Amino acid sequence: NKPISLTPIELDLLMTFMRSPGQVFSRAQLVEHLMDSGFSGLDVTLNVHIRNLRTKIEPNPSQPRYIETIFGVGYRLAKAE
Repeated sequence: NKPISLTPIELDLLMTFMRSPGQVFSRAQLVEHLMDSGFSGLDVTLNVHIRNLRTKIEPNPSQPRYIETIFGVGYRLAKAE
């Protein structure tokens, strides 16, 4: 319940996840989506943005409960329980 500062890429990622909770997005899908926002990075750069976003929104970024990694596939926003 406190304001946080997000970069434009972090905000775009978070909004993408929030539009479709539970949907798994591949790294390629996320990179392609972010290119519309001026992103010119690689999959590895995407991982850094995800890590930074987790640092800002997760209670314990080393054990994320909001932005989940689906190994071998990509990422998703966990559905509310």
